[in-house]
Amino acid sequence: MTDALKRLSDEGVAIWLDDLSRKRLNSGNLAELVQNKHVVGVTTNPTIFQKAIAGSGDDSYDGQLRDLAVRKVTTDEAIRMITTSDVRDAADVLRPVYDASNGRDGRVSIEVDPRLAHETAATVAEAKQLWWLVDRPNVLIKIPATKAGLPAIAEVIGKGISVNVTLIFSLERYKAVIDAYLTGLESAKAKGLDLSQIESVASFFVSRVDTEIDKRLDKIGGEAKNLRSKAALANARLAYQAYEEVFGSVDGKTAGSARWAALEAAGAKPQRPLWASTGVKDPALPDTLYVTELVAPGTVNTMPEATLDATGDHGVITGNTIVPNYADAKAALDAIAAAGVDYDDVVQVLEDEGVEKFEQSWNELLDTVTASLASFADEK
Repeated sequence: MTDALKRLSDEGVAIWLDDLSRKRLNSGNLAELVQNKHVVGVTTNPTIFQKAIAGSGDDSYDGQLRDLAVRKVTTDEAIRMITTSDVRDAADVLRPVYDASNGRDGRVSIEVDPRLAHETAATVAEAKQLWWLVDRPNVLIKIPATKAGLPAIAEVIGKGISVNVTLIFSLERYKAVIDAYLTGLESAKAKGLDLSQIESVASFFVSRVDTEIDKRLDKIGGEAKNLRSKAALANARLAYQAYEEVFGSVDGKTAGSARWAALEAAGAKPQRPLWASTGVKDPALPDTLYVTELVAPGTVNTMPEATLDATGDHGVITGNTIVPNYADAKAALDAIAAAGVDYDDVVQVLEDEGVEKFEQSWNELLDTVTASLASFADEK
């Protein structure tokens, strides 16, 4: 067993893998990570699937692509058949974790079509379809936290569908995501649904915040450069503070809201913060920075395998590294603003780029699958 990863898990951080491929499933690698590295969940996104299907040289998708070509399905349908198949199989691998954790972990996420990020009704329809297609209780449907995504999140939660809210960058938007979750739970409660069966995480992106803000600090120059690599941790830590203000703290030192208390009494579970984009992009930074410095109970950290391995190899877990640093986190963001960095502009740019990057990956996947279907259809 890996001591650093075990310590991280013991501190109340759920370790999820930010990757999935059929090769990983067929080789037994995912099962090994669950067994040996405390992995208790999996997240996917359009870029991960694009790399798995188009960029890996993995021929394990060929049989299914050939069958889909014979059936003359559309490219969109083919992609959904392929991706939901992988998610379904991953959910089966993680089912024992789901059962042992009473549904808290053992979850696998799949994202709605990123081209629908600014369409509420279409996002809801897509979420319902994915929930039906995967047909596993331990799936999470990923919905981006765009302005159009917020009412979709509330509506989907209200239908009893578990949701991973993705692409959260700003503290203001994160608070709106929490509100959407509570609204959805209230709707589900009014319908008589079992709130204990609804799970949600809020994916707060980390490293991309440093990348964008550090670029702006470098452009300002001078003393502003001393603030590099402080924004992402500060932003995430203040998000956890916002989480505690609504859901309360594990140790009872912070009381949750009355609105949440009523839902909790009806069986609802807190919407956990999930630290996403935790692979370090600046080689000058410690490769475990966004893991070891974001430790607090009731959180999830989804890591690319390189970050998972680095944490297991040389990560140092020293206890809660979020709550004791609230004041420093606020001071850091205040100093960055005083230096001339427009926080609101930063988070909007990051949201727009995030949606655009996922849409680009989806379009590349469409091109790859279209070509594959045509190739297999031409076989004699």
